[in-house]
Amino acid sequence: MLITTTENIAHKEIIETLGLVRGSTVQSKHIGRDIMASLKTIVGGELRGYTELLEDAREQALLRMEENAKSMGANAVINVRFTTSTIAANASEILAFGTAVQMK
Repeated sequence: MLITTTENIAHKEIIETLGLVRGSTVQSKHIGRDIMASLKTIVGGELRGYTELLEDAREQALLRMEENAKSMGANAVINVRFTTSTIAANASEILAFGTAVQMK
């Protein structure tokens, strides 16, 4: 499955546009990560626990988007984007979305 943020893929032709595909996950903070993040904000620097949490969430959202595209018969997803929204005080949704297409 080709997945790209661009509208086209070099040397490939879109033969059918299948529609919007998406994948999402809702993640919450872990109390241990929260405590460590609070301490880290005192001295500054990267909050690695949160970085790892978001990387995992983005990967899961992408995999779910890919599954959605496969179920529609796509062999590529173009114009892929990510967005996030707060669901509750300690939970956020990561959404990956794009356009499922058939390419040759």
